[in-house]
Amino acid sequence: MPAYDPFSYMFNLLWFIFIFFLILSPWFRRVSLQRAREAAIRAIEDKRKSRVITMIHRQEAMGFLGIPIFRFINIEDSERVLRAIRMTPDDMPIDFIIHTPGGLALAATQIANALVKHKAPVRVIVPHYAMSGGTLIALAADEIVMDPNAVLGPVDPQIGQMPATSILKVLEKKEPKDIDDQTIILADVSEKAIKQMKDYLLWLLSTNGMDREKAEKIAQELAIGKFTHDYPLTVDYLKELGLPVNTEVPEEVYALMELYEQPMGAQPPSVQYIPVPYKQAQNSGAKNS
Repeated sequence: MPAYDPFSYMFNLLWFIFIFFLILSPWFRRVSLQRAREAAIRAIEDKRKSRVITMIHRQEAMGFLGIPIFRFINIEDSERVLRAIRMTPDDMPIDFIIHTPGGLALAATQIANALVKHKAPVRVIVPHYAMSGGTLIALAADEIVMDPNAVLGPVDPQIGQMPATSILKVLEKKEPKDIDDQTIILADVSEKAIKQMKDYLLWLLSTNGMDREKAEKIAQELAIGKFTHDYPLTVDYLKELGLPVNTEVPEEVYALMELYEQPMGAQPPSVQYIPVPYKQAQNSGAKNS
């Protein structure tokens, strides 16, 4: 029987603890970060007497190999947001913090529909940017709160990887006999998509109390492809359009964004809220009061 070696035993124990900690430390970091985010969300809610929902998409590196992961608005996001709104009393304001390059039009439209129908005030807060579908969501708000340097973007439809308005240009520049069947079909879809987006924006803005003439002007400006799809629409430009924009972003929102630095390992959920039903809000005014 070999002699008992306390030094060897301690070395093996320390080695086991080190491996155990190495394996579990990413999990502990994620849990700590998640708790810090929830605490920051709770602080904003307590200050503003509102339900805070975040939808934050970042271009992140996955794992130690640094494989890029690109995140966009998807159906999972819309399901989470709709669930959060259902758990919010009708008289409680919503602060929706958004940071996104855009994404699936269906998901963005579902979120916009739910926000515009919420009876208490809805504020969409844009600390950096909310492009494409993110802009669509912002247009559902009673108030758009943006950093002075934050931007929104056009909401002109894209057919595959091509702007709908550019596809229609082909019909203007070529004779029908020189256009293939697929392009004609794409042009037909493009025409419908642009009309649908203009009609939807008109409904969305009118539902929020905007007069029809102003709503038609904004729908025409943002949906017909006047700009490239990634063109940044600044605060000054949005104010000139007549949108309800201000630049009073709470400092707590910037502090929350600091907790979304590029993580390693498994991705956190992009939509977050305190997952409990809320009671009647205090000091919340009626919508559009």
